[in-house]
Amino acid sequence: MTDEQREGHGHGQAQGHIHAHTCGRRASGAEPDWDALAAYLEREGELHAPAFTGAAGWLRELRGGAAVERVLDVGSGPGVVAGLLAETFPRAEVVAVDRSAALLERARTRSSGRVATQQADLPTEFGLLGAADLIWSSQAVHHLGDQQAALTALAGSLRPGGLLAVAERGLPLRFLPRDIGLGRPGLQARLDAAHEDAFSLMRAELPDTTAVVEDWPAMLAEAGLVPAGSRTFLAEWPAPLDRRAREHLHGHLVRRRDQLAGQLDAEDLATLDALLDPDAPAGVLARPDAFFLVAVTVHTARAGEAS
Repeated sequence: MTDEQREGHGHGQAQGHIHAHTCGRRASGAEPDWDALAAYLEREGELHAPAFTGAAGWLRELRGGAAVERVLDVGSGPGVVAGLLAETFPRAEVVAVDRSAALLERARTRSSGRVATQQADLPTEFGLLGAADLIWSSQAVHHLGDQQAALTALAGSLRPGGLLAVAERGLPLRFLPRDIGLGRPGLQARLDAAHEDAFSLMRAELPDTTAVVEDWPAMLAEAGLVPAGSRTFLAEWPAPLDRRAREHLHGHLVRRRDQLAGQLDAEDLATLDALLDPDAPAGVLARPDAFFLVAVTVHTARAGEAS
């Protein structure tokens, strides 16, 4: 698998996911085009905003009346969720944590300085995050070889009674009908299946990769926390989509085609090319039936109170 293929695996999960890859080192050390990637991640985060806003409100409910003085967004990318967390917890210091200095600069700009930033290369620098009352991490843990160790490290940064919220998996993005009038019906299901195979290969190639049953509440408990519940939040934009959403779907399909070209048959590749044609009425930039629907699942757990 190429670095470019690895680069895309965090996207297309309920994502946002959307920016998880920036927490770990790329195998070759090559840097992506951060300007292009940041724009893509920002659009994705904004389309996911209804789900993230719902999740942030739920986290506020879970905290009850407990003070929230410091919030970490680990694997923040350009800071879309960090900004929402700053709005939800206006008295807290909200810190966007990411490997990429370029994405952290976007996070500062997006928030007009309301969000602080901290550059960290995980998993080696988990110990430098500092203590927090709330830690949010979206689609980042699965890009680290030892997921259980990552959760345990995040749990170690919680203050007594603090809350860890991990957004992982959920349901894949849906944006076209089953039968789109091009190629064989069921294209998205086949793309999802190919992506799952590629995702498993990505996991297998990570440094220090460790197999674990991905029962997130059980993993949070293994990290020494008390599970506080899991909930799923929807982001839905019905057809017809505006231009910005269509452009994001176009970018999403470009990435899928690049990542999965070796796993798809000629007919599906031809269908993708037709969907990507910017001038075709049946292309994703023009067709009236394109929509955007994704489900973000958030797993939460609390640290024990100080004795």
